[in-house]
Amino acid sequence: MARHTTNEQREMMYLFERPSDPLYMPRAGNTIVFNLPSADVPSGFAPRFGGEPPGVINVETDRNLPGTLPNLVTRIPRGSPFSLNIREHRQAAQVIIDMLQKATTVDQLRNIAASIREEINETLFVYALSFILTRNKLFRGLRVPSILETFPSRFIPSNIIDRARSMVNRENSNRNSDESQALVINHDQDFSGLRSRLENRVAYWREDFGLNAHHWHWHLVFPSDLLLPTETPPDRKGEIFYYMHQQIVARYDMERMSVGLPRVVKLDNLREPVPDGYFSKLRFDNADTNPNRIMVPGLNPNATLWGTRQDNTLLGNYTRLNTFFPVDVAELELWRDRLLDGIHQGFFINAQGTRVPLSDDVDITDGRQKRGIDIIGDAFEADQFLSPNYGYYGDMHNFGHVLIASAHDPDGTHGENLGVMSDSATAMRDPIFYRWHKHIDWIFQQYKARMPVYTVADLQLEGVSITRLGVATGNVADELHTGWTRREFEASRGIDFGTARSVRIDMQHLDHKPFDYHILANNSTGGPKQVYVRIFLAPKINPSGMEMPLLEQRLLWAEMDKFVFTLKPGANHIKRPSSQSSVAITGELTFRELETGIRGGIPASERPPGELEEDFCGCGWPQHLLVPRGRPEGMDFQIFVMMTDYEEDRMPGPSGARQCASASSYCGVLDSRYPDKRPMGFPFDRLPPRELRTPREQVITISDLAILDNMFVHDIKIRFLGELSEE
Repeated sequence: MARHTTNEQREMMYLFERPSDPLYMPRAGNTIVFNLPSADVPSGFAPRFGGEPPGVINVETDRNLPGTLPNLVTRIPRGSPFSLNIREHRQAAQVIIDMLQKATTVDQLRNIAASIREEINETLFVYALSFILTRNKLFRGLRVPSILETFPSRFIPSNIIDRARSMVNRENSNRNSDESQALVINHDQDFSGLRSRLENRVAYWREDFGLNAHHWHWHLVFPSDLLLPTETPPDRKGEIFYYMHQQIVARYDMERMSVGLPRVVKLDNLREPVPDGYFSKLRFDNADTNPNRIMVPGLNPNATLWGTRQDNTLLGNYTRLNTFFPVDVAELELWRDRLLDGIHQGFFINAQGTRVPLSDDVDITDGRQKRGIDIIGDAFEADQFLSPNYGYYGDMHNFGHVLIASAHDPDGTHGENLGVMSDSATAMRDPIFYRWHKHIDWIFQQYKARMPVYTVADLQLEGVSITRLGVATGNVADELHTGWTRREFEASRGIDFGTARSVRIDMQHLDHKPFDYHILANNSTGGPKQVYVRIFLAPKINPSGMEMPLLEQRLLWAEMDKFVFTLKPGANHIKRPSSQSSVAITGELTFRELETGIRGGIPASERPPGELEEDFCGCGWPQHLLVPRGRPEGMDFQIFVMMTDYEEDRMPGPSGARQCASASSYCGVLDSRYPDKRPMGFPFDRLPPRELRTPREQVITISDLAILDNMFVHDIKIRFLGELSEE
């Protein structure tokens, strides 16, 4: 990975600040200004600078830029949704990525990006530049600021932003106001709907900033159709699409059960009205005052709100004037039927008319063969370069998002924007996201049900036994504690509030107290033994008050951690902090954190390599949502731990530090093979066996499976405490 100076980091990061504002406007509290070619600055413009003298970032016009941008790009207006679910939007992203990819130095990349920034959709710009910084090895040391601070209006309701504007206006009129102090606005339980609607009991989770930021970053790491010329597709991309979204649904179901709601019901009839509407209360902030908005037939330039959906809305055919690829509801049904037909026949048909067998019992070590689940995932996510037959199996997942996002105005005659389901940074706010993905997962499970169940030979590990398991939150054994806590972010990095002062939002969100896993294991192999330690969590009791059979519980098991441990001969005590989870990250770097590093005078070339590589892609489940909410009286859950042979399960690859690998379970490893050869979600990805070694060893509950020595299941409680105390 290339090393970069602090000046290069500074010059790149401020391209992300206030993406709706022209670049000639000062940044970083009026301390940074881009010195643009005179043709790009309005005549007579003279900014006022406060505080210390501004730093200057010089921008030159790159001679390789085309005189005009392609119509494919300019048809996506500024101040309106950019959607990776829409094929022509992905094509537009590829055009911009190819332009940025021509850069061979940071200076050239900055000049190209600055020259096109005001000419293209803001989200398209941020996505394409983030894509390059994440994937191009020349620029990987450059860190991308938090998407939450770049686009705060994608995460914070408009009424909170309006309150911030009102506070700024009052303070601007107050001559006694201390301009060195930040303005802070509280954002508590101000969600999109009232709790009287049952679905809104889990709005705290659906509308969580970290959850939606994770979804944005996941689709940045695993895009459809988008690749650099020198890239190979991400390893097991189709399978990780299946697994990540299956885990999302599992975790959502656990939240629903925590607040007394049933598990989510799949959206399997596209001809019936969708009972639950959604009104996000989000706005494209500054869109209505942006002088660079592009007039596009069929779009209303005054539409600054995300599209909404009334209760009992029917899905309609997507036929908007500004689309090159209309789609009918009937096409989604046809693609669904073809996918199901292939799954039950045991093969897909590729574009050449050849059968593509679907089986998970294949050796994927050398990368020449793909599991069936991977092939199906490529057809669902519909990457035209990876799908076995894009023209036949279609684009079900992506166009499903589009039909739902346009249901309120499918032909565009009302001039309304698409709804939140069109954007990966907002889609998970809508309850229908989970119904749609429950349906998609049901189709995946049709395939998994065809796979033979795991045998004892597949599951056991000779010579290794787990003798005890527990968790501890501080001094409290076998309880996990959740509750509300707070976090600040700078909204003024993404929105112009008309002040040089920092404007911050203090958000309330779910979190948990740190805890540790304690595992006692015995190694009788006669020497050291490397194992994969796999940890899962699931609720124990179903809505009927009965312990769940494994068949009912199987799709609720959420992966909590997976790590490699070397067992010494004899007894071993493994203590694993929750903070080291292989599924989660603590969060993105804020503008202020990046500035602190820059102003601290530590050049990137002198920093430890791991500091540059860790989490820089931003992909990973939010650490604060690692644990389900639970209940005030305590909710019964089970922890399941399994040890498998690391030498048999590991994927061969280069040694040393791996990039973007801290949340590898859900996000893989950038530029590397997925580190675990087992099917994702193992051992819960297939139906459980009916029996183990003898007919007397019937498998009814998870405890029946965990009689194998290398497994252990333990009952715990998750207690919701309300406000979390600071300790």
